[in-house]
Amino acid sequence: MSQSKMEAVLALEDGTVFRGLATGAEGETHGEVVFNTSMTGYQEVLTDPSYSGQIVTMTCAEIGNYGVSPQDVESRRPQVAGFIIRDQSPVASNWRAAGTLRDYLVANHIVAISDIDTRALTRLLRSSGVMRGVVATGDALDLQALVDRARASPKMEGSDLVKGVTSETAFDWPEEDPGEFGIGADRRSTRRLKIAAYDFGMKWNIMRRLSAHGCDVRVYPASTPAAELLATNPDGVFLSNGPGDPAPLSYAIENARTLVSSDVPVFGICLGHQLLGLAMGGTTFKLKFGHRGANHPVKHLRTGKIEITSQNHGFAVAPESLPGEVEVTHKNLYDGTVEGLRHQSRPVFSVQYHPEASPGPHDADYLFLDFIDLIESR
Repeated sequence: MSQSKMEAVLALEDGTVFRGLATGAEGETHGEVVFNTSMTGYQEVLTDPSYSGQIVTMTCAEIGNYGVSPQDVESRRPQVAGFIIRDQSPVASNWRAAGTLRDYLVANHIVAISDIDTRALTRLLRSSGVMRGVVATGDALDLQALVDRARASPKMEGSDLVKGVTSETAFDWPEEDPGEFGIGADRRSTRRLKIAAYDFGMKWNIMRRLSAHGCDVRVYPASTPAAELLATNPDGVFLSNGPGDPAPLSYAIENARTLVSSDVPVFGICLGHQLLGLAMGGTTFKLKFGHRGANHPVKHLRTGKIEITSQNHGFAVAPESLPGEVEVTHKNLYDGTVEGLRHQSRPVFSVQYHPEASPGPHDADYLFLDFIDLIESR
């Protein structure tokens, strides 16, 4: 049977099975099955390290229309455990495209399934919560065996997924042209600022934005002692996004605690936000089905303005656990969860969402300027 007609199965830990067609690499994969509501950006999703260990369902009905491009990747390679779509476009209709989505999935060994009812799957995940699953390709698959393997696969809670996606050694990010981002001279730092960035699974566009705003960014592996970063006398420290549960990352929490007490300006995004929440005395919890998409409304509590944000996380900071000196600055308007924090006496702030992804498109870009202003005011 040709690959285009090869069967595939998605088996969930609750016993639900979806039959479809193989639309990527042949084989079998397991992970936490989640959904993303974005209509575009599938290549950014595939290469976002925050999706490590997860099988991502795209809720948009047709995926792959504009193909793939080397300019749109967010890391060195695709990071998802697997991919689920309703229909895959057989052509790449875009002048920037370097190939089709199918060819990209096959070349990067990503097991994927199409031609299933992704609406039914999404409704199941919303009502029951995200769950572990297995995607397998081939004929005459043993469905019960696949369900059993889904139930036996590792849970997201308590797992350290950062070690699998962080950089192996420290490196410098090249300087970006601010004109490519529409950033004028009046919107950059007054001098090149020295930023030390923790890579917990960082999206490349974060470094692009920091550089375009006038920062020289040196990236460090996740386990690097905070004292090593501080010894370089950075103007500021950045804590990146990344995959999985923040609670078991004791080394990262301890480093964040050291940074908070150092009086060096600190900015965190996504997992970095959660780690700062833990370091400042809070706790985190797992969301039922997480926030993954490019249209999540967030309210800035001080200004009352609503930002349309890009999000990708399955855990959140518990507001009632935070000490009095930590202020909640942003709130998710879907479920009221914490979207931003600021320490009232230390130069430390963070957001849960992704300002570098620019779905608004510029609703949240001010956060990079806030970081620069915080540094230059000291």
